Formats: sequence, structure tokens, C-alpha cells
Amino acid sequence: MNSDEFRNILQEGTKELGLSLGASQVDACQTYLVHLKKWNRQINLTAIENDRDIAIKHFLDSFSYIRGFGERHVSRLLDMGSGAGFPAIPIKILLPDLQVTLVESVKKKASFLRHIARTLQLSGVEILDRRTDELAKEFFGIFDVVTARAFAEMGTAIREGRRFLYTGGIIVLSRGPDEALKEEMLHSLGMVVEQRKEFRLPQAGDRRTLWTLRKE
Repeated sequence: MNSDEFRNILQEGTKELGLSLGASQVDACQTYLVHLKKWNRQINLTAIENDRDIAIKHFLDSFSYIRGFGERHVSRLLDMGSGAGFPAIPIKILLPDLQVTLVESVKKKASFLRHIARTLQLSGVEILDRRTDELAKEFFGIFDVVTARAFAEMGTAIREGRRFLYTGGIIVLSRGPDEALKEEMLHSLGMVVEQRKEFRLPQAGDRRTLWTLRKE
């Protein structure tokens, strides 16, 4: 795939999501793609290697999380189990004023995250190379949004993530259409479903369910 095709997929896909991606932001995504593929030869960052699939299943899928924010102003986001940086780094590219904390316990992957943050000259990005259950209490109750893409099943992600939210903060999860949550479990954790929205991933048609869960 040439660079124009990659750009077109991102720009058309974000339009389908109701978002707007500027030229400099597309450039950042292309740079990210190049470095992702280079580092992936040395360490296991992603099993997806085709440029089109990376554009759709990593970048567009990551951008879709922003739809879960609703109309609220978001200033601080924590991403659990960040891996190669999805969804947090694409979200940061699209929302440059957002303060982002990425938690990744695998040190080689955390090294890649630091590298790509420096390469893209992203300010307001913090990378923690530890497990979420090892984070100090200073991180509790200070984030607007928690995301988790490949972290764990939904119940575990919610139990782990809720401690980092202030009251009224949200966990945003994008999952397959068949996953469900038990109301009793959410109630026991002081969480409520603010939004559950089914959609199809642009350019591919894969079914997704976007969950927004609010801390009461």
C-alpha cells in the first residue's frame, strides 16, 4: 500500500466516525506506522502486518474510542495494557491537548512507547512500565477516562480501571458484539452504563460495541 492509500483510509474512516483528521495528524500516523513495522521485526508488538489492516484495525479502531467520550471535556486519560500504543497514542494524535498515561508492564514494549512519543514529539505523555495493580495511590481518582483495548475481559478491566477514575469519570471499552455485562457486577463496583453503541468499523465492516461506563 502506498502512502496516499493509507492517508485516504484514515481520512475517510475518521469521517465515517464523525471525526476530523488533519494533514499533520495523518503524517504522524504514517510515521507511527513506519516505526511500528520496524520495531515489530525485533519485538512482538502486533500480529497485524498488512498496512491496510493496521490502518483500519489499529488506527481507526483506536479513533472510535473518542465517540465514547460524549460531549464531556476530557483532560486526563489512562490506558491500561498499552502494548504498541493503541488506542492511546492515536487518541493523543487526534486530541493533542489530552494528558495521557500509558501503563505497559513489558519493558520492551514500554521502550517502544517512549520511542514513538519522542519521535512524534508528543508532549503530555507518561509511560509507566509496570502493572496496573502496582500503581501507587497517587494515580487513584485523578483521571477523566480509562481505556483498555487488549488488557483483559471486560469485568476485569472495569474492576482494575475504576480506581483511577474520579467520580463521574468513565471507562471506555470497544468489544465484540456478543460480550455483555451483568448489572449486579456493575452495581457492586459503583459503575453504570452511560452508553452502549453498536457500530461497524469503517472500511472493513467488522461489528463493534462501544461501551461507556461511568463511576458513580
